[in-house]
Amino acid sequence: MTKTTFAIIGTGVVGERIINQILAHPNCEIVSVFDENKIRLEEISTKYQLSVAESLEDLLQTRPDWVYVGTPPVSHAPLTEQIAAHGLNILSEKPLAHDVLDGIRMVKVAAETKVQTAMHFPLMYSPVVHSLKNALAAEELGDIVRIELHTYLPNWPRKWQQNPWIGTREQGGFIREIFPHYVQLMYHLFGSFTISSHTTTYPAEVELCETGVSALAKTENGIPIVLNGLSGIGQEERLEFKIFGTKKVMTIRNWSELWVSEKDQEAFRINTSSNLIVC
Repeated sequence: MTKTTFAIIGTGVVGERIINQILAHPNCEIVSVFDENKIRLEEISTKYQLSVAESLEDLLQTRPDWVYVGTPPVSHAPLTEQIAAHGLNILSEKPLAHDVLDGIRMVKVAAETKVQTAMHFPLMYSPVVHSLKNALAAEELGDIVRIELHTYLPNWPRKWQQNPWIGTREQGGFIREIFPHYVQLMYHLFGSFTISSHTTTYPAEVELCETGVSALAKTENGIPIVLNGLSGIGQEERLEFKIFGTKKVMTIRNWSELWVSEKDQEAFRINTSSNLIVC
């Protein structure tokens, strides 16, 4: 069987996770890796016995089926244009782009060159989401009366994700890094929604990203949505995506835990056999 080949641009923490996922699949192969950080590149290539590209152009000349872009958001649009010009398919890390205009650039060049595109959104394919979707389809929750997202982060950047851009107002922040997973999930489950009001707080240092956000939204069929995020607080990290129904409430907690509660009963965790790691 012919293997699907990948080239990797960006060998940070998330890039390394992608490498592990590809190597774990018997029908996939990594043909080249590239990173401007030569020390990190050598570390990863030695650890996983991978071929190193001396330049981005050298990597593209290996003609992989897919090129993974795991670099800071501001670089996604120019890299996409360069990759698409070689007729190669693109797997982009999220957030898709630095801003809306860069996103439009990426969509335009992909359409013009007719390359395939995908984005790294693993939460959508997890056992917890599969179980949640089945419960909604079976109307186990009853009428849906509210959707809430709460993200509480004692540290931002998170201790495992220290890099020069993740904490900046220009490219980083938990709104860009964490919220897209759940915004996509809400759209997938309930369709379009509109944000009616929001408040975002920032530190005094103008180069640093947000420390808090609160927003209200509503789906097209009238389900209220509450979005809430806070960092730099005195508690453990906790993420909860909650769907409130008249019969049950279901919660995705910390990416891979699915909890359910019923009237006058304590919540209990459903075994979904998920070991998902999302960022």
